[in-house]
Amino acid sequence: MANTSARTLRLLSLLQTHRHWPGGELAGRLGVSERTLRRDIDRLRELGYPVHSGRGLAGGYRLRSGTAMPPLLLDDDEAVAIAVGLRTAADGTVEGIEETSLQALAKVIQVMPPRLRRRVDALRASTVVSPLDGPRTDATTLTVIAQACRDDERLTFTYTPSSGEPAGRRVEPYRLVMLRRRWYLVAWDLDRADWRVFRLDRLTGAAATGARFRRREPPAADAAVFVQDRIGSRPARWDVTVRVHAAAAVVEAITAAAGGRVEPGDDGSCLLRLQVDDFDWPVLILAATRADFDVVHPPEFHRYLRELGERLLRAGSA
Repeated sequence: MANTSARTLRLLSLLQTHRHWPGGELAGRLGVSERTLRRDIDRLRELGYPVHSGRGLAGGYRLRSGTAMPPLLLDDDEAVAIAVGLRTAADGTVEGIEETSLQALAKVIQVMPPRLRRRVDALRASTVVSPLDGPRTDATTLTVIAQACRDDERLTFTYTPSSGEPAGRRVEPYRLVMLRRRWYLVAWDLDRADWRVFRLDRLTGAAATGARFRRREPPAADAAVFVQDRIGSRPARWDVTVRVHAAAAVVEAITAAAGGRVEPGDDGSCLLRLQVDDFDWPVLILAATRADFDVVHPPEFHRYLRELGERLLRAGSA
């Protein structure tokens, strides 16, 4: 039963990563027969997940939008992470979700057992979020663009550069990058036949056209590095270097939108390099890795972590 439940969760995760999965390929990823796959699909439907199936040569499975939110099962760490994420979202870089984030946070806190509430309260009491010093991005715009990146679907929008008049753009979106608390889109500009970087706070009227495209060769192995090179922004206040005791691929998956550089090591660890103006962002990233780490540079970050840890311990034992 445990293996079946784990496989069903894995199936749900796969369905959420692609718009369409051929049945044979999906069964192969799960290591089961297509008959077993059909039974697992039926289990998801019974739980309220609207999985559509198609027949014929182009047949397969895809997760459709439902009429209601299916139930979620969270472990302790996931529940705390969601609560902290909702709290951060209320003061974050995405505009229009502040009130909704607080409403959702109230619902999560209400059903939490006391031991988890204490963990959330400790984090809230001991963490200081620096004031947002940059423009904010509309939540709807961010969602539309993220879905187009995922589905390889062309976008149209109006863009106003720092110097110039607003103009319509037609692009093939590649990646969203958050760098120093600003959101950027890396995309192939169809009218200019070149890779471009667009700031989302200068972009309006984003709409998916429904036209699919075949992905081009990326402009760089690391989209965040590409954005950093293109925008030529002012140097950050701190160059943070940390040795994370986890595989480079795992750390890269977490830090992809953070503008960090990951260098694999020979012992299974890796070096994570971040350019930041304050230490709040590196703390969140390192917490998300769930791995041990050692601060290489600067000593100020080491002192910051030690003081933060002491505050957390005091709050947790109160």
